[in-house]
Amino acid sequence: MGIDISKINTKSEAKKSPGTFSLDFLNKEFSLSRKIGAKQREALYKDLYTLLNAGVDFSTALDILANQQKKKAIKALILDVKNQIINGRSFHEALRQTGQFTAYEYFSIKIGEETKKLPLVLMELHKYFKRQIKLRKQIVSVITYPTFVLALTVGVLYFMLTYVVPMFKSVFNQFDADLPKLTRNIITLSEKFPMITIVFIGVALLLTAIFKIYGKNNTFRAYKSKILLRIPYFGKLTKMIYLARFCQFLDLLLTSKTPLTDSLGMVKKMIGFYPIENSIEPIRKDIIKGSSFSKAMAKHHIYEYKMISMVEVAEEINELDAMFSRLADEYDEEVEHRTKMIGVVLEPLIIIFIGLIVGIIMVAMYAPMFDLSKIINGG
Repeated sequence: MGIDISKINTKSEAKKSPGTFSLDFLNKEFSLSRKIGAKQREALYKDLYTLLNAGVDFSTALDILANQQKKKAIKALILDVKNQIINGRSFHEALRQTGQFTAYEYFSIKIGEETKKLPLVLMELHKYFKRQIKLRKQIVSVITYPTFVLALTVGVLYFMLTYVVPMFKSVFNQFDADLPKLTRNIITLSEKFPMITIVFIGVALLLTAIFKIYGKNNTFRAYKSKILLRIPYFGKLTKMIYLARFCQFLDLLLTSKTPLTDSLGMVKKMIGFYPIENSIEPIRKDIIKGSSFSKAMAKHHIYEYKMISMVEVAEEINELDAMFSRLADEYDEEVEHRTKMIGVVLEPLIIIFIGLIVGIIMVAMYAPMFDLSKIINGG
């Protein structure tokens, strides 16, 4: 979704500086679509930034965005935001009223309005969703093959235990001979497989219901986070993802000249990860009492020593926003590396896992056949 610059009417108004948004900002518009995805948001923020930077007035910019939408729902939402602004709402209030935007988005837009740095905020929002899209693509590319292979494994296991093993069992029943323990166990597993499948589905549904019911309970979230962070490799990856998001949020908010304590309050509402969320209020209180940000962070294990030491340096030179931008990029690179490694490691492991399953079942079924052949020949 790109901007057609040929449609920009720069003669409609005199060219404005990107930083000069005052009350005339309220005559402007913008919007997204119902159930709009990250890719659409990223494009819309970028396009709006491009139009405003080109000197197009806000109202014209929104009209251009609306007219270029292929989806009627997105176009209608943009025009709805425009009408709300015409009726007296500010841009961020109009976005919030639609119910289609996160707190991170409309609070960021609010900061852009108040500090007259809306284009800068729009570009940062574009970067945020671009990072989100990139991470999602990495994760999807990593898990697609393992998911397919695991689904195939389950299908093979179901077929062998439901059809192949019973066929061998009927053959074994014709002979009065003791079967190896492994064979007896596989036959027992085959007989109980339908019940095991039902129990497995029931447990999965139960866990889904528990997560849905208690998902917002802080005690449940605390235990869930502890368990998640202790999972080898994946726990570290999860931590990196949320630390990157933490740095991205603070980068945008501090770049917009939002006070640190206010920025932390907004991050708490948006981060969505209990260990970080739970640490923010104590950090804010420590800062209000006169403690440095780095010392307040050091009291919480979720923050790495590298981040704390970098924040300490940034505080000394008064470059917190630039430091969080650098840290966000570093954590993004680390997440990218770890997701690639997951694919590299999982693929051979899954192949080995499938081979073991099929091999064990086949050995269990064919091992008695040699003994039966001896009985037949001896008879």
